Amino acid sequence: MIVPWQQINTDTLHQLLEEFASRDGTDYGAYETSLADKVSQLEIQLKQKRILVVYSELHESINIVPAEQFTE
Repeated sequence: MIVPWQQINTDTLHQLLEEFASRDGTDYGAYETSLADKVSQLEIQLKQKRILVVYSELHESINIVPAEQFTE
């Protein structure tokens, strides 16, 4: 289920983006990028609808996924 990011508390959304950006294996290219910059990039992608916040009822978890890979 897609969760509209605009309806998520600002602090909660920021924490979710920080958690996602700090995961092992998240690739931001050849140069080291600060966590704040990674979060800013994710915020832009949310606004551009390139990524989505989704909730899995099956796993009772929330995640961020590329919009083109999301299927309900």
